[in-house]
Amino acid sequence: MIVTSIIALLMVGGSALVWWGQRSLIYFPGGSAPSVEDALPGAEEVSLSTDDDLELDAWFLSPSSEADRGQAVLYLPGNAGDRSSRSGIATELSERGFGVLLLDYRGFGGNPGSPSEEGLASDARAGVVALEEQDYEPEDLIYMGESLGTGVAARLHHDVPPAGLILRSPFPDLASLGQEHYPLLPVQRMLRDDFPVLEHVSGSEVPTTVIYGDYDEVVPASQSREVADAVGQNLVEELEISGARHNDPVMFGPEVAEAAARLADTID
Repeated sequence: MIVTSIIALLMVGGSALVWWGQRSLIYFPGGSAPSVEDALPGAEEVSLSTDDDLELDAWFLSPSSEADRGQAVLYLPGNAGDRSSRSGIATELSERGFGVLLLDYRGFGGNPGSPSEEGLASDARAGVVALEEQDYEPEDLIYMGESLGTGVAARLHHDVPPAGLILRSPFPDLASLGQEHYPLLPVQRMLRDDFPVLEHVSGSEVPTTVIYGDYDEVVPASQSREVADAVGQNLVEELEISGARHNDPVMFGPEVAEAAARLADTID
């Protein structure tokens, strides 16, 4: 009886620690991003104003003048690093005619605030407004979510429909992903942030591309396939990149940018 009580107490105590400290297991903000001149020559610094009164730094890269599509990509990153680590994919997209907004969420890249599901949703909405100031309306936009950013993009596309949606390494919801990595914990009951990708994209009316690596060690390929299946008839492309893991360079490279161009070609 005493041993059982001790085990129960440890489980309750551990659950409480996970409840209060879980966001440190979900979000990994980097420090201040390097200067835009060093990381992404040709881009400009822009400021995003959120609806809860934060000012966030971001970078906007204009499209290549030779290939300008009149469309922009709102790039919604994953849960680590800063915007400088996405400079390569921004360049690839620009060369294919897209304007690109690279934002850092609150708490990332030197920005104020602390990340949460609601906070990231606010940051994404501010990104749409910033692109409107660059003369891009929502019908000119493609939301590209990466990993955790697929949860942000899926919600945003439901609230402010874009021309197209790209989900790179998506998961059904954060609880499903968490259960993969913490199989002994009651993840569903403990999570404060959910990011229900599947719920938001099921039967979506927005043309959508799903991209994932078949060797992804963070988001199992099976979970990304489940999201692709849920999109239904507006799934434009399901691109499985052979041999790719979650953060391999190929996942930020030309193959992904070409998929964005193919999606844009279907909605011109």
